[in-house]
Amino acid sequence: MILPREEGLVRAERLMRRALEVARTTPPGDVPVGAVVYGPDGRELAAATNRREADADPTAHAEVLAIREAVRRHGDAWRLEGCTLVVTLEPCTMCSGALLGARVGELVFGAWEPKTGACGSLLDAVRAPGQLHRPQVRAGVLEGECAELLSGFFESLR
Repeated sequence: MILPREEGLVRAERLMRRALEVARTTPPGDVPVGAVVYGPDGRELAAATNRREADADPTAHAEVLAIREAVRRHGDAWRLEGCTLVVTLEPCTMCSGALLGARVGELVFGAWEPKTGACGSLLDAVRAPGQLHRPQVRAGVLEGECAELLSGFFESLR
């Protein structure tokens, strides 16, 4: 059954509110980004925040950490087909590669990232020609709330 567009947006906003909740738990000093992976049945498989500074790990982006945990819980080896990744900020090239490699079925993101975004801003890795896997993408969900969380963080550094 195909849901009307409004119902899809209502679902995306509900899922994004959870990602915002997760983002607000980001360790001090890390950019507040939250990512949540949902299984095909809608069950939350994993949630993570950015932890680059906390873990001294350049790959500890919220999306990568959530994907790693979701793969452990999902039970289909490394594949997250039919799963949804919801993240408060447009994924970078590394995170876009990770979600493509894991075959995430749907990506929902909030704020656009014009400096490093790889899902339509700077690059569009998820829809690039020749991709073997193309997730559905819904962009700009609760964009204002997601952007406000980030701008508040960066203003506090000034």
